[in-house]
Amino acid sequence: MIDGNLAIDCRGLVKVYDGKVRAVDGLDLQVRRGECFGLLGPNGAGKTTTVEILEGLNQPTDGDVRVLGRRWRDDERALRERIGLSLQETLFIDRLTVEETLRLFRSFYTHGPSVDELLAKVSLEEKRRALTMKLSGGQKQRLAVGCALAGDPELLFLDEPTTGLDPQSRRQLWEVIAQLVRAGRTVVLTTHYMDEAERLCDRVAVVDRGKVIALGTPKELIATLGGSEVVEVVADGALDEGALGHVDGVRGVRPLPDAPPGQGVTLNVDGLEVALPAILDALRGWGRRPTVLRTHRATLEDVFVHLTGRQLRD
Repeated sequence: MIDGNLAIDCRGLVKVYDGKVRAVDGLDLQVRRGECFGLLGPNGAGKTTTVEILEGLNQPTDGDVRVLGRRWRDDERALRERIGLSLQETLFIDRLTVEETLRLFRSFYTHGPSVDELLAKVSLEEKRRALTMKLSGGQKQRLAVGCALAGDPELLFLDEPTTGLDPQSRRQLWEVIAQLVRAGRTVVLTTHYMDEAERLCDRVAVVDRGKVIALGTPKELIATLGGSEVVEVVADGALDEGALGHVDGVRGVRPLPDAPPGQGVTLNVDGLEVALPAILDALRGWGRRPTVLRTHRATLEDVFVHLTGRQLRD
């Protein structure tokens, strides 16, 4: 039965390459209409293959995938009219202007906004007559999103839209994305920036080894860590993770990536004012001296490392 509230309904998705490499392994994923949905995963996790299948650019080995209630094998032409894609890097024709580029992409669709409306959506009115080769990185990314909007899509896929952009350009593109969601569009966003996912996404799925291993709102996922703050410690000798887990205020302990084996830990804590003095007292009692001590608010990055054991950019 088709659920009209879902923009994407993906069940038991499998993709096998060369008859032996399972890039996607029984993945289930549902994206609601009108939400900004983040898809996160380390390199080799199957995230890119999954997105390519959802976009109709790759064929699944097994499983059922419905996009806007339709299957790619049955309704490819109709779906192309209803979705938009913006890749991590888009190559434009250097000698075309911004206006000409948008006019070209608009010609591919039966219905959609005017070129003037597209320029306004991505705040490129002043660059209307500029050659695409003269645009900054941020302007090119906004133009790419403008091209993806040329058919007035119900569902928009954005692959690493702010990679390599300066902070101002990132914020400008964030506002474009937020406006789309406010207008009722569905956005599927892949990103390596945890602050971006926290700010923009209504829900986030973490993919690893071809499966969804965590799903929820950013706030819900962060809450699974058991503490609102994080303390990172590297000591001048071996640390007892079990003993640290019983220190006042500590709610979770795991190894710290990139620290010497056995000498670095990440501690999830409630209330730095209680936990931090207790941690330092415990270290002194064990004859250990901290060589590195860092604290920060718990983020999606911490969730990601906790679940996968890797940084997102590993």
